[in-house]
Amino acid sequence: MKPIPFAWALLFVVLAACSPTPKKAATGATPIRFATDWRAEAEQGGFYEALADGEYARRGLAVTLVPGGPGVNVPQLVATGAVEMGIGSNSFIVLNLAAEHVPVKAVAAFMQKDPQVLIAHPDAGIRTLADMKGHPILLSDASVTAFWVWLKAKYGFSDSQIRKYTFSNAPFLADTRIVQQGYLTSEPYTIEKEGHIKPKVFLLADEGYPGYAGLVLAPDSLIAKDPAAVRAFVEASAAGWRDYLYGDPRPADALILKDNPEMSEDVLAQARDKMRTYGIVKSGDALTGGLGVMTDARWKAFFDMAASMGVFPRSLDYGSAYTLRFVSPAGGGHAGG
Repeated sequence: MKPIPFAWALLFVVLAACSPTPKKAATGATPIRFATDWRAEAEQGGFYEALADGEYARRGLAVTLVPGGPGVNVPQLVATGAVEMGIGSNSFIVLNLAAEHVPVKAVAAFMQKDPQVLIAHPDAGIRTLADMKGHPILLSDASVTAFWVWLKAKYGFSDSQIRKYTFSNAPFLADTRIVQQGYLTSEPYTIEKEGHIKPKVFLLADEGYPGYAGLVLAPDSLIAKDPAAVRAFVEASAAGWRDYLYGDPRPADALILKDNPEMSEDVLAQARDKMRTYGIVKSGDALTGGLGVMTDARWKAFFDMAASMGVFPRSLDYGSAYTLRFVSPAGGGHAGG
């Protein structure tokens, strides 16, 4: 995602201020429209599970999941009040909001590891990320301003390697020299099915990339006016993620398949297995702090990395990008798990 221009950020603030506060549902529950960053899939399974199992309802919330897609800008929806909360796909998005003074914060991170991967052909002579130097790499526009910055700095990659990624595996399968971006939980499996090859997969998080993913975004106005609703959403979502990965995922899968008829049960099953095996949701700080946890140390490490590469000025108040009050024991929060 590219940084949001200041003029747009100012517009977001004006629109948000003019947006009416959602009224209580007839049941007395607080309505929360939660925008996801893609069409319904396992990577959102914890939220679907919390909805299907009644975790949100038991905490006084009437949650509606609003599926995203390639043209959906979740931070904009949250900032303008079009939805109450939403998913921030990665840590760069959150710091971009802080850099443009958009009054939206990350309140939880349900993926301790960003599931972003680079994928190579098994016979391309690529054994490490460093071996990708000089190879054409298929990247989306959002990735060029996110993890690509880290890859260039760490491995000396060049922008001349970039090729446009259109969310199709066809170009990759047609050329053995090409490297493609993807999610650990998605493209490697579909490439194997479509191309009948077992690609080499490099999880950036296991190579030192420090970003969070699956972040929950909330506007400052909601945090100030109804912190109990934000806390309830985070706690219910943590319970949903626990049950989706380590309990019975069928309630969530039924809703996912309803919202996204192009999804299939085998894709959902392998995605859950990958998230468990690689510790995407439950690893690191989440092992002791609970699902959804964030820490100042982790955010500082990410900011220091990005600032050292010139993405953000050293003077940026990166602490304004997030709050630990809903996930940190010190802030009275509880992330479950």
